[in-house]
Amino acid sequence: MNIAKVDLNLLVYLDVLLREGSVTKAANQLSITQPAMSNGLKRLRDLFKDPLLVRTSDGMTPTKRAVELQPVIRDVLSQLESSIQPEVEFDPLTSVRTFRIMTSDYAESTLLLSLVGRLTELAPNITLDLITPSDVTFHDVEQGKVDMAINRFEELPLSFHQKVIWYDDFSCVIRADHPRAQSFGLEQYLSGQHIWVSKTGFGVGVGIDPTEVQKLGWVDAELTKIGKKRDIRVFTRHYHAALQMAKTQNLIATLPTKAANIFKDDAAIKIVSPPFDIPPIALKMAWSALLHHDAGHIWLRRLIGDVANEMQAQ
Repeated sequence: MNIAKVDLNLLVYLDVLLREGSVTKAANQLSITQPAMSNGLKRLRDLFKDPLLVRTSDGMTPTKRAVELQPVIRDVLSQLESSIQPEVEFDPLTSVRTFRIMTSDYAESTLLLSLVGRLTELAPNITLDLITPSDVTFHDVEQGKVDMAINRFEELPLSFHQKVIWYDDFSCVIRADHPRAQSFGLEQYLSGQHIWVSKTGFGVGVGIDPTEVQKLGWVDAELTKIGKKRDIRVFTRHYHAALQMAKTQNLIATLPTKAANIFKDDAAIKIVSPPFDIPPIALKMAWSALLHHDAGHIWLRRLIGDVANEMQAQ
């Protein structure tokens, strides 16, 4: 195929079609008529010799070929958009930009707490809008409506850029005068009552069924491997709430160590190692290809990396 004979507008059509999953929504996004978009889809099918989008019970579903093309086309268009924009320097000292970040309570209590301090020094007029995972979808991040997502992800769309911020192991938090504080082995751990805390991914969360161990996450998955199960009395999505409950009640909170260390100087609690192995978790930063070359976005990503490195060194 001779690229000179290809209408490059069709690539823009395909990019929007795959993001929206609807001819009507794609037409509205590009401010063209629905027949024009339908004609564009027909030409795209002829160009790639593939149906690209197929109507199913779930709506317009991309084919395998379309899924493979999406990140490639998004990256090409992103680079082209960046190249034709006038080059603008980003000055953090004078910028009044607002960055919207989808973040878990874990990341907000650890990484973002330190980031805010650095922003006060380096970019005093920048505003952070911190959004919970249940407030947004992958689609919002992909469209650049949210600057980035910082969380622990099982998987991410291929079109996203991503970077591991750090790996974190686990610790147990209990009251200093907890009946099991002096001797904390597996038997004592299992005979105690526990707080479960976690929130990952995107979208509205649903209630927890304590009997569905396979859905409870890292800690309970590892206990299952050794044929054990803990007695969970409280399910929460907030690390500060879990820490306060562990401090004031005879409950055990098993948390990522950086979250547990929020209370490391509190004499009323004790932080101990879990009496069984739990693999480390990865905190990741993910963002849309639409923002990958944005000068301000690049600056913020680098600053987050610097803050994370400083926290790791400490």
